[in-house]
Amino acid sequence: MKWVTRKRIHVNRTATAWLIKRFVDPEAEVLFVEPTEVAAVERRDAAIGFDAPGAKYPHKDGNGRCSFEQLAADQFPQDAALQRLARIVHCADFPDEPSTEPEAAGLWAISQGFTEVGRDDPDIVARAAFLYDSLYAHLRRAEEGRR
Repeated sequence: MKWVTRKRIHVNRTATAWLIKRFVDPEAEVLFVEPTEVAAVERRDAAIGFDAPGAKYPHKDGNGRCSFEQLAADQFPQDAALQRLARIVHCADFPDEPSTEPEAAGLWAISQGFTEVGRDDPDIVARAAFLYDSLYAHLRRAEEGRR
C-alpha cells in the first residue's frame, strides 16, 4: 500500500508514518513530496494521503483531529494506549492549543530536531521509531496497570 505526505516532517507526519509502518502495513511505502504534489500523487498512484491539503487524512479534520488521531480512531479505536498516544501527538503538533498531555511538550521539543539529525524523511521515520515504540510501550504498561 502507498501513502503520501508533505516533505520535511516533524511531529504528526513522523508519528503517522510510524503508525502506518508499525500497525497498519509494515510493508507500506510512504512517499514524501512537496505539499502541492500530495493530491496528484494520491490520485496517480492510488496512494492514501495524510497531513496535507486535500488528503484523505488532512492536517486537521472537521473535528479538529490531526491525521494521527484520525487514523488511530479509524483503525484502532479499541487500543487505549494508542488513543492516548494520539492525544499526545495532537498536543505536540498543535502547541498553541491548551495541552492535556504532559508528554506533549517533550515530544514537540524532540521533534524540532528531527530534520537536523536525519538525512531525509525516511531516515527520520526510521530513527524516530524507537521513540514512538518506547512511548507506546510506556502507555500500554500504564493502561494495563489501570485494569
